[in-house]
Amino acid sequence: MANEQYWGTGRRKTSVARVRIIPGSDAGIIVNKKPIDEYFDRADHVQAARRPIEHVERGGEFAVHVNVRGGGNTGQAGAISHGLARALVKADESLKPTLKKGGFLTRDPRMVERKKYGQKGARARFQFSKR
Repeated sequence: MANEQYWGTGRRKTSVARVRIIPGSDAGIIVNKKPIDEYFDRADHVQAARRPIEHVERGGEFAVHVNVRGGGNTGQAGAISHGLARALVKADESLKPTLKKGGFLTRDPRMVERKKYGQKGARARFQFSKR
């Protein structure tokens, strides 16, 4: 099939990333129609998003297009990483053990704890006064 592509959905905190990889061409990683280096202003976010493809040493083999929404930069970078790992597994099933061992296929379940009613925040309380 000439124009095969593989999709992966990644989630982290409140961010959702839809990742599409196209084998055989290297257009780098495009996030929301911008190169990844332009989209993220911090190098550690770029590195976190690229980590799965570098872990399996397949850097120049895929064009990666990402649509990401919600959350902040850290959550979006984590969502891209998760989605990219899932898409790589769909493209080549033999990568699954490597990515699983690296922890890229596990969704990070940590979320912001909700604010409780009648209180200042999720855990913070208003100061108690006896008198």
